Amino acid sequence: MKGVVLAGGLGSRLSPLTRITNKHLLPIYDKPMVYYPIECLVKAGIRDVLLVTGGNDAGDFLKLLGNGKKFGLKELHYTYQEGEGGIADALGLARDFADGGKLVVVLGDNIIENNIREGVANFFTQPRGGRIYLKQVHDPERFGVPVFENDRIVRIEEKPSRPQSNYAVIGIYMYDEQVFEWIDGLEPSARGELEITDVNNRYIEQGTMEYDILDGWWTDAGTFDSLLHANKLVAEGGANKVPGENPVSPDREQVTK
Repeated sequence: MKGVVLAGGLGSRLSPLTRITNKHLLPIYDKPMVYYPIECLVKAGIRDVLLVTGGNDAGDFLKLLGNGKKFGLKELHYTYQEGEGGIADALGLARDFADGGKLVVVLGDNIIENNIREGVANFFTQPRGGRIYLKQVHDPERFGVPVFENDRIVRIEEKPSRPQSNYAVIGIYMYDEQVFEWIDGLEPSARGELEITDVNNRYIEQGTMEYDILDGWWTDAGTFDSLLHANKLVAEGGANKVPGENPVSPDREQVTK
């Protein structure tokens, strides 16, 4: 199984910081942001990774990351996204890299406390389809929100004004080779992008989308508030975390309640 880190875009919500560098090169406590999604994949046992980047600072990733050996990678591949076509557009650039196999995709500004090894193992044995991670949040209206019926996701609503659950679809996705067929059939949304929520809903409509609930904390780092929050979580977690101690996450029986 191969991994993809999506680290493109212009990071306009973090301007003026992103006028001089790519968002994913900004620091989260003691490491560049992009280290965290790469380490997320490595901890899950993935050693073949593609980095999708863009903007004016793409060369800085090569200077920082090199061939990926510092992460224990078999090889680190690079590709370039022109413009801001959205997450699904960026993922479409991984078609040749995937070579007909399964992919684990992590957004470049997603930072988690623990690891996704269990979910990746579940996906490895899953015959076909996709798999996503969910996390309970206090502000689901900011994210893609799953709608449940009988413990199954029946659709995902993007940034709903009245969320039907308090779960967010976080930026960790797993797809079989059919993902590129779905991407090819997408139409740009109102903001001119190919939306990953539309891809996920295709799998849901087909009945082949599964999910896991993330253990431990999670945050993105795409706004000033979430960037600050991510720094605090990493700094405090690194200093105070007790080995083997994880926050309690809801189980599947609690999802629809």
